[in-house]
Amino acid sequence: MPNVARGPALRSRSVFRLLRMDSGSFDAYDVPADPQGTGHSPDGTGRRLPGVPAPRALATEAVHAGRDDLARQGVHAPPIDLSTTYPSYDSRGEAARIDAFAAGGAEPEGPPVYGRLGNPTVARFETALARLEGTESAVAFATGMAALSAVLLVRNAMGLRHVVAVRPLYGCSDHLLTAGLLGSEVTWVDPAGIADALRPDTGLVMVESPANPTLAELDLRALAHACGSVPLLADNTFATPVLQRPVEQGARLVLHSATKYLGGHGDVMGGVVACDEEFAGRLRQVRFATGGVLHPLAGYLLLRGLSTLPVRVRAASSNAAELAGRLAADPRVTRVHYPRIGGAMVAFEVAGDPHDVIAGVRLITPAVSLGSVDTLIQHPASISHRIVDANDRRGAGVGDRLLRLSVGLEDVEDLWADLDRALGTAPGPGRILREATVANR
Repeated sequence: MPNVARGPALRSRSVFRLLRMDSGSFDAYDVPADPQGTGHSPDGTGRRLPGVPAPRALATEAVHAGRDDLARQGVHAPPIDLSTTYPSYDSRGEAARIDAFAAGGAEPEGPPVYGRLGNPTVARFETALARLEGTESAVAFATGMAALSAVLLVRNAMGLRHVVAVRPLYGCSDHLLTAGLLGSEVTWVDPAGIADALRPDTGLVMVESPANPTLAELDLRALAHACGSVPLLADNTFATPVLQRPVEQGARLVLHSATKYLGGHGDVMGGVVACDEEFAGRLRQVRFATGGVLHPLAGYLLLRGLSTLPVRVRAASSNAAELAGRLAADPRVTRVHYPRIGGAMVAFEVAGDPHDVIAGVRLITPAVSLGSVDTLIQHPASISHRIVDANDRRGAGVGDRLLRLSVGLEDVEDLWADLDRALGTAPGPGRILREATVANR
């Protein structure tokens, strides 16, 4: 299959090498203990109770992280706390807790205070995501863009307004940096140019791997080395912690649009940054001041989504690998992009009109976004990356004939039948450009 932008041959089982061991059991990741040493208490955050063993397998963490206290509370499902405020007869104690939050952004000890300071249901999701990513902490926001905005505001407040970034990124992330809406200044570079682009006021290096929408992969470990003391932020939305954990490769910050795979059902919006506790404290302070909080019901749905994340990623990745192979062999397709680490995203370039493909699907949903249980297809140059300058977009590999497919859990034969119909009649001789490509250019 010479037109597949991937190194190894496409094999359905190969995409799970980070998910499964030879024995058939899930990898056991070394999950750090609760950094604050609290075990779990009546604060409702779901922190680990004393005596709960670690490490636990990723699949086990997905089901139990953020829920370790439930049995002792006599409940099975995590409670949803919709309170916006919390009564207290100890106003001096409230003042002391608020002062402590203002000083370092640590989560207030004891009962909650106010919804913008934190919510017990949301805290369960944060605890669980941090465990899955292998970080000390995580801070959730209303959307992924709110999460990225908070990171930029934290660095800006420290006088570190310069950002070094590698394209492609999600289109709105690109726009937020390029437009300087939050006072940031961005330098766009190739991966090899990161070290030379750093300045005394550089506060962040941002990458996305696999990238949206080309699925290009980066060597995160090498990039983290090039960053030196500057934090590397890796957008891990496409891979999820099932396929990679960027902190293990040197990234300090891990960004997710939780709307996508973490929620997994297309019915909740959210964003989250997994990081060390020091940075988390600053993010909480920004969240409190700007109000980009995650709604408790969204926190509940995201926590529930995490419980099936490994199973969903595994099944959808199997479908995606199969479809990538069939598309690569199809004369109506000129190039297929599929990452070495696998996953449920496929990008492909067509010989004909991509808009006809979008208009022709019936089972597959023609819609922006990704990571849902159903399969979605979209034309990045028209939607997700329309906001990026056309020359910049094309220079990053987001061509006008590129389509992005978020593969779901349907039967792969039904998905292929729909794609086959939508691709239409093969173009005539001489109209197909077949490329011998190198993986992830």
